[in-house]
Amino acid sequence: MSTTTLIRNVAVFDGTHLHPAQDVLIDGAVIAAVGAATDVPADATVVDGRGQTLLPGLIDSHTHTTSAAQLRQALVFGVTTELDMGGDPETSRQVRAVAHSRDDVADLRIATTGATAPGGHPGQLIEHGLLAPFPTVAGPEQADAFVAERIADGADHLKIFIEDGTVVGKPMPTMSAETVVALVEAAHARGLRTAAHTWTRSAARQAIACGVDILAHSPSDGHSDRELVEAAAAARKFVVPTLTTLAGMSLTPAEFELAADPRLRPFADPDWLKDLERIRTTEPGERLGPRAVETQHGADAAVRMFRLGVPLLAGTDGTGASGHPTTHGISYHGELALLVAAGLTPAEALTAATANPADAFALHDRGRIAPGLRADLLLVSGNPLDDITALRDITAIWRRGVRVDRSAHLTSEELV
Repeated sequence: MSTTTLIRNVAVFDGTHLHPAQDVLIDGAVIAAVGAATDVPADATVVDGRGQTLLPGLIDSHTHTTSAAQLRQALVFGVTTELDMGGDPETSRQVRAVAHSRDDVADLRIATTGATAPGGHPGQLIEHGLLAPFPTVAGPEQADAFVAERIADGADHLKIFIEDGTVVGKPMPTMSAETVVALVEAAHARGLRTAAHTWTRSAARQAIACGVDILAHSPSDGHSDRELVEAAAAARKFVVPTLTTLAGMSLTPAEFELAADPRLRPFADPDWLKDLERIRTTEPGERLGPRAVETQHGADAAVRMFRLGVPLLAGTDGTGASGHPTTHGISYHGELALLVAAGLTPAEALTAATANPADAFALHDRGRIAPGLRADLLLVSGNPLDDITALRDITAIWRRGVRVDRSAHLTSEELV
């Protein structure tokens, strides 16, 4: 249960800036005070923060979450909130209910069924038994009813698929621009933010022109021209680069290095580690995931958009599916390293992991360290603003003020 905790003399990254030698008081589920030389309440647990950095809990802005076990894996690596980008409505609601009822797993927001054309992406997964049949949108006249059904499903935001089959090497039908506009308008009328699947430059252009709020991937099928980059900036979009899932199709996925890091490996899912060893001997073209796209193109487009004022959101597109290395929690540290390698400073990458996602998805109770906000917090040794990999040296995690026991093994039965 939540207690009173005082973290003393700690460097605080508040979501945008670093403040040295602060005291942070946690009272129940919220941050009660942030400042210097805070008085110690009589019943407080005191944590010495010297030589450490306190950050808001990390937010993964693009996952596909199907179990509470995945939320547990996210949390032990410092991800306190996952934003699901499409899945079976009943499963999504059940997993979100678990997340809302306990503090030893990450929190979850859900999209339920994404909007796509009949026969469109990801309908090809139905043929392989990976998805059950789902409703689609044939034209703008069906948009309002579709969004109303997603509200009834419990959706927190709307996912829109704009995919012509380029990334999977199979032509697919797509929704018209008029249909996408109608979906966006129907979602906004009901208070939902919209995020579009946009692996390609043509998809990104359509999403921008149709008023979608968030590009759920940066365009990666080639070099993005200046016109596209400037259009994203002019329309004030948010972009989730999802570089880890792109790198997962290369010869050197980020996860190979992450799994070898002694700060991370002890907390990794053993089944994922075994699958990762199998992936080492698998040709990239035989793995699950996007094919006709490249990490360098996605990174270049995202950073150029960022330099023109487009806020970036850190997200992995993690599924935990066998056959692709990107997964929940540990892969997020790879995403941040890839963002820094692409040209962001560590501070900019950390804002993409905290304050920016909270702003993009209207999560006004988290993503920053300030009085009155949720006590979703991450304490690490050293300074990740000097070296982003210091974020891997986790010394404590709190979710809603409850300190997380990272070493606790929770069975699937316990997490239901």
